[in-house]
Amino acid sequence: MERLTERLALARRALGTLQEVLNLQHPSPVERDAAIQRFEYTCEAIWKAAQRYLQEVEGISIGSPKGSIRASRDVGLITDEQTTLGLEMIDDRNLTVHTYNESLAEDIARHLPSYADFLALWLAAMEERMKQSGT
Repeated sequence: MERLTERLALARRALGTLQEVLNLQHPSPVERDAAIQRFEYTCEAIWKAAQRYLQEVEGISIGSPKGSIRASRDVGLITDEQTTLGLEMIDDRNLTVHTYNESLAEDIARHLPSYADFLALWLAAMEERMKQSGT
């Protein structure tokens, strides 16, 4: 469980950096790109935490971000609606390598607040389950 606790703490810190940049009122293109980069690593940190959570707490072995989202729905961490948003988020995460395309970067940036909200909810659900189980 120690590794899971570390992953959850790392994910919480990553999420904080994403939320920080999303609070900027009128981000410049550089700040927008920084937000996309922070989204990338926050998404990675949280799905990896979910992967570890699912393995250690639920006994489910998952090897992909989308699989982690679906399994999280199956164990009641997130709803069907949140699952749909999460799967769309992973699709956008996979496109972030192409943010040199200005219209794509703008489109992804527009979705970042809802993705950050989803990531926060997903992370909080895992943290709450850990507290409830006493681990």
